[in-house]
Amino acid sequence: MATSLKIDEELKGRIQHLADLRHRSAHWIMCEAIKEYVVREEARESFKQEAVRAWESYKANGRHLTLEEADAWLAQLEAGKDAELPECHE
Repeated sequence: MATSLKIDEELKGRIQHLADLRHRSAHWIMCEAIKEYVVREEARESFKQEAVRAWESYKANGRHLTLEEADAWLAQLEAGKDAELPECHE
């Protein structure tokens, strides 16, 4: 799929400078930048959708962990312990 992209001269110069430093083509630099952007934005959207699902689940059943419960569990994981996720409750 051929796609054209219009960018201003200042950005075009920056891309070319980076391409020269990396011994790559400007096309390669732009493709890499687009790939990284898409991966990052897909991950951000996935995180957002997971949060929406969690909120909907909480509204439907009221099950949750308190901040203290979650914090204690995370502290155990951070300390390298193999801690089980606490049971959610109402």
